[in-house]
Amino acid sequence: MSNVGTLFIVATPIGNLSDITLRALETLKDVDLIAAEDTRHSSKLLKHYNIKTPAISLHNYNETKRSQFILQQLQQGKNIALITDAGTPLISDPGYHLVKTIQENGLQVIPIPGACAAIAALSTCGLATNKFIFEGFLPAKSKQQLQRLQELMDKTETIIFYESPHRLLMTINNMLTVFGHDRYIVIAKELTKTFETIYGNTIFEVQNWLIEKPERQKGEFVILVKGTSKEAIINPEVLRILELLSKNMSHKQAVALTSEITGVNKNQLYKIFCPGPGCSDKSS
Repeated sequence: MSNVGTLFIVATPIGNLSDITLRALETLKDVDLIAAEDTRHSSKLLKHYNIKTPAISLHNYNETKRSQFILQQLQQGKNIALITDAGTPLISDPGYHLVKTIQENGLQVIPIPGACAAIAALSTCGLATNKFIFEGFLPAKSKQQLQRLQELMDKTETIIFYESPHRLLMTINNMLTVFGHDRYIVIAKELTKTFETIYGNTIFEVQNWLIEKPERQKGEFVILVKGTSKEAIINPEVLRILELLSKNMSHKQAVALTSEITGVNKNQLYKIFCPGPGCSDKSS
């Protein structure tokens, strides 16, 4: 393999330019070419560390074409580094198609680990870290977003999302609808930057906190959702109350009253009571 090049997957800072490893700096200086998500954005980092390696763009819209070019360069013996605007490449960022192409052609891909917003937020949020789900960005449209959240509502692991400022309130509102008022979440915004903020509370209180001061809605966000408690969902007493009430009132009323009595989220009760597609409230 000495006559072919290597692709390096290089993590870069998520905000503070000091959060870059010595190995990452050495790699970016030593490679023949840097493939960056946005060369204009990355130029700030490269100039800061006096890195003069040529750079080309590799983003969601040109990755397929660029992957073939990079493959050819590697086959000619060039070493290339892949970076994104911030953090670890491929984590909700471009690069998957490139790495898959290089791997399929038998060439070497080496990670240069470093910053990752999801892991940084997880390490400080106070939620369970032994098991977690990284969901990344939810669908852009509200209906699809709600459907995905419904699929995640019973997960016991901590769930990690990324979100942009212009969709933040919609996402929080949809989480409120699906997870209920009392599910605990943590908002981590502008990590490692001047206005870094990590705030945890119930979804209802987090929504109020964001609305109270609109400037809190600015920045890049990691949202961490506490996993649900299986015990509350499968508790036989909860099921018994739900079944008894449903004999004397509509499904909707039974669910609402059971939720009020037991504290179990309405959406969780609906899923127990009516798990199949097309199920509806037929009682009067």
